[in-house]
Amino acid sequence: MDDQAFATGCIEVMFTLSGTPWQTKIRGNFTKTSNIELWGQILQPLTFRIAGQSEIFGIRFYPAAAAFLLKEEIHQFNNNVFDLTSVLGNSINELHAQLQDTLSTKRRIELVDAYLIKKLAAHTKTLDRIDLVQQVMNELTHKDFFDNINNVAERYGISSRYLQKVFLHYTGLSPKLYAQINRFQNSLILIGKGDRPLTAIAYECGYFDQSHFIREFKSFTGFAPSGFDSTNSSATLASPNK
Repeated sequence: MDDQAFATGCIEVMFTLSGTPWQTKIRGNFTKTSNIELWGQILQPLTFRIAGQSEIFGIRFYPAAAAFLLKEEIHQFNNNVFDLTSVLGNSINELHAQLQDTLSTKRRIELVDAYLIKKLAAHTKTLDRIDLVQQVMNELTHKDFFDNINNVAERYGISSRYLQKVFLHYTGLSPKLYAQINRFQNSLILIGKGDRPLTAIAYECGYFDQSHFIREFKSFTGFAPSGFDSTNSSATLASPNK
């Protein structure tokens, strides 16, 4: 059965430990990806499927955290699925083999933690900038946030242009787009609960009005909120905002 991935604001890595890798639909055709996949920022609906039974071990990074793993500017990976080996080389293949050699989930988490901590130690110079991005993210996702990015940048003693540049470099997103994705994810969760009318969801998630809600929701999913079937989508279950 086909499913769709929508914008989450997060970057993910998928290890296929047994069975066949995911397939993603590119230009109308399904293409098999690698055993070690990097899912960049998915900003447009991405159709995927798993053919047969597979065992997948996944890592979801907080929006700015993948910068510790990837040396390139994050936006280069937007809207696509890549073979992570081509980005990180043999070290990720070694981790993949170690994950396959154990059946313990706890041990697999320990192996991934050790690998990522080693990567983090090599990128300590970027900690201050990533911390800046994270602080701004915390502001953007606050329920009562109604400020503009110029004022946010001023509070941190930097220009809005610099803030935009740093944000894009480490997350693949602009601050405005990140805020839109967070709002969209909140609406997905409320739609999945099925206990609120769309007008109430629009208001609760901070949209100006219902037409604004419909327009943004459709830009991320291809559907109007009223036509979205949450029961047959993994998007609500996989939301980082749950």
